[in-house]
Amino acid sequence: MITTKQKELIKATVPVLREHGVALTTHFYNRMFTHNPELKNVFNMGNQGSGKQQLSLAMAVLAYAENIEDPSVLLAAVTKIGHKHMSLDIRPEHYGIVGRHLLASISEVLGDGATAELLAAWAVAYQQLADLMTGLEMKLYSDSVAKEGGWTGWRPFLVKQKKQESEEITSFYLYPADGGKVADFLPGQYISVRLFLPEMNLFQPRQYSLSSAPNGAYYRISVKKEKGTTKHPNGMISNRLHDAVQVGDVVEVAPPAGDFFLNTGKQTPVVFISGGIGQTPLLSMLEYLTSTNSDREIVWVHGCRNRKVHAFREPLTTLEAQHGTLKKHIFYDSLDEEMQVEGYYEGIVELDKLKEQAMLRDADYYICGPAAFIKKQFKDLSAMGVSGEAIHYEEFGPANLVLS
Repeated sequence: MITTKQKELIKATVPVLREHGVALTTHFYNRMFTHNPELKNVFNMGNQGSGKQQLSLAMAVLAYAENIEDPSVLLAAVTKIGHKHMSLDIRPEHYGIVGRHLLASISEVLGDGATAELLAAWAVAYQQLADLMTGLEMKLYSDSVAKEGGWTGWRPFLVKQKKQESEEITSFYLYPADGGKVADFLPGQYISVRLFLPEMNLFQPRQYSLSSAPNGAYYRISVKKEKGTTKHPNGMISNRLHDAVQVGDVVEVAPPAGDFFLNTGKQTPVVFISGGIGQTPLLSMLEYLTSTNSDREIVWVHGCRNRKVHAFREPLTTLEAQHGTLKKHIFYDSLDEEMQVEGYYEGIVELDKLKEQAMLRDADYYICGPAAFIKKQFKDLSAMGVSGEAIHYEEFGPANLVLS
C-alpha cells in the first residue's frame, strides 16, 4: 500500500516528468530492448522509430504521477491501454520486466536526484498500477475465451479473399485456419495482425479496425497501402499485406479488442465522421445498423482526396438507397465533373457547411481519422453546442490526444 509520504514524493517528480518525460521513456525503451530484445517482437517498432510510443508513455507516466492521489480518474485511459495490451498478448510476467527497466531508467536519468526513498516510492506506485492493469487484462482475456469462437493469444487465420476497394485500400477476408468460428465483437473494435518481417528478423503486430459487421464466420480488415516507407518500419505490415500476402496465406490474429464501439443499446440518431482510412471502424458500425434493420437516423460524413482513393463509395450509395434513414455527405479535396452532384462537396470536411443536416437532436457523434482531423471535428462540434459526452473518437496509433 502506498503511503502518504510516497505519494508526495511521486507528485514532486511531476515538474521533471513534464520537462524530461520523453527523455526518460526514450532511455527506458532503449534499455529494455538492449536487455530484453525479444520484446521487439511485441512492440510496434514503427512507433518506436517515429517517437510516438515514447511520447505516449511519457504522457501516461505524467498523468499517473499527477493523479497518484486518485488513480481511478484514469480509468478510461487505463481501459484503452488494457484493450491494446490484450491485443498484443501482454501477460502479467511482462510487467516485472517493464518495472525493472523503468526503475533503472529513473535512477540512470535522474542521477543523484533518484534517492533510495524516491525509487522505493515509484516501485510501490508502479506495482499498484501493474496490479490494476493485470486485473483488468485478465478479465478481458477471460471474457474473450468465454465467447463462442473466442480465444486468447495468437491464432492462425487464412486469407480467403483480397478485394481492392480503391487505388490505395484493399480488404482482407480472414477465416480461422482451424475451421472454427470467430468470436463476435462490438462494431468499431479492432484486431491485431502479426507477420514476420525478414528484413527486421522480427515478428511485428499491427492493429486494424474490423470493417464489417459481426458475422461469426470471418473478419474483414481494410488496409491502406502506405507510400515512401520501404526503409521505415511504419507501414511495413500494411505494405506487406498488399504486396506479399496472397489468398491462401496464413497470418496470426489476436482476438477483437478496443473501447471505441457503437452503443448498440441506444435508439437515438448517430453521425459518423471520418477522414481517409478512418472510415473502417465506422463502416462496421454502419453495416451493423443496416444489417439489423435499425430505424435509427444515420448521417455519414467522410472526407478523402478524390473518388479514386475513396473506398466503399458504391456500397455506401447502395446502402443509402436501401436504408431510408441514411444520408451521406462526401468531401473531396477536388471534385471532378462526375462528382459535382448532391451530397458531394469540395474541400476538407467542414461540418459548418452541413449545419442542421449533421446536427441531429440527441445524436451521438463518432469520429475517426488522423489526429488533426479529430481535433478539428471535435472543436467544430463543441462550437456548435454538442456536449463532450456525445462525441466519441478513435485515434490511430498510440493515444496522444487529450480533448475536452
